[in-house]
Amino acid sequence: MTPGKRILIVDDDELFRRTLGEQLQLHEELIPIEAATGAEALEVAKSNYFDVIILDVCLPDIDGREVCQLMRSNGITSPIIMVTGSDTEADTILGLDAGANDYITKPFRIGVLLARIRAQIRQHERSSEVVFSIGSFTFQTANQLFLNNETNEKTHLTEKETALVKYLYRADGRTIQRDVLLGEVWGYNAAVDTHTLETHIYRLRQKIERDPSKPEILVTEPGGYRIVP
Repeated sequence: MTPGKRILIVDDDELFRRTLGEQLQLHEELIPIEAATGAEALEVAKSNYFDVIILDVCLPDIDGREVCQLMRSNGITSPIIMVTGSDTEADTILGLDAGANDYITKPFRIGVLLARIRAQIRQHERSSEVVFSIGSFTFQTANQLFLNNETNEKTHLTEKETALVKYLYRADGRTIQRDVLLGEVWGYNAAVDTHTLETHIYRLRQKIERDPSKPEILVTEPGGYRIVP
């Protein structure tokens, strides 16, 4: 698994969240973000992209399965692994029907959870590797190619441009902050700053926008950028 994957841990047990986050960082260099309630998880997930979400069923304010349903209805497509203390078949079915990708019962071994996290991230990334539809374009990620569906004109992107578009697309229309993009695409390289990011955004717009001075696809928002699906 590529280091730097972001994971949202939703559980009202602070010790559990902290311990799990530390273990995930240690084993896979995952970046854990914590939420103690369903409402907090929804707010965080709406404004940030996560590669996977660990979601407890028993939350103090909203049932975790309802949180899962709300996430899906809000367009959050990140893989969701639900955590529960119950191992009944009915409970598992309820969680999967709510939109969860997987289900794991407490107590669990960290190795088992890591295997499931890796599997969900791989599957999600494969599903996003084929073809994206962005406005009047088709984006072929494997070929780093933008195809204009109206003119059939093909535009080739660089590796970094492709990584930027993929990450912004997976955010489902949400704004991604500049520092997050720098970390995800360049890995917080000391020699890279926001000027580098802005230069890449400028070049991308030259390639994919009808009028680069008035972007309709890759738009600037306070603190960051987003792709209009």
